[in-house]
Amino acid sequence: MAEKPMWEQIGAGFVQHYYQQFDSNRVLLADLYTEASCLTWEGLGFQGKNAIMEKLTNLPFQKIQHSITAQDHQPTPDSCVISMVVGQLKVDDDPVMGFHQLFLLKNIDNKWICSNDMFRLALHNFG
Repeated sequence: MAEKPMWEQIGAGFVQHYYQQFDSNRVLLADLYTEASCLTWEGLGFQGKNAIMEKLTNLPFQKIQHSITAQDHQPTPDSCVISMVVGQLKVDDDPVMGFHQLFLLKNIDNKWICSNDMFRLALHNFG
């Protein structure tokens, strides 16, 4: 079987690392963001490492477990990698919920960082 393209290896490696850190110790996610990074979390925008980490470390749950069901990665014309993730998460004793997350990864000084991050729970409001 042929080796996966480099952008898929980069994206899949980032996704695995991100959710391992998120589930075990969210504080460690700070290394993945810069002051120019942007996060949209359920429609609310945050810019810069400090604002992003303030949001991620103050989410209202004690424990979380992500399960990735699908991920897709593409190269961008400016040598970045865009990654889309679909999965399920379980927080504390709540029921399992679906989620979608999109990352734009950029190589800065030989390190892949998250330039843009968009997260949504897969909840449907048909009301």
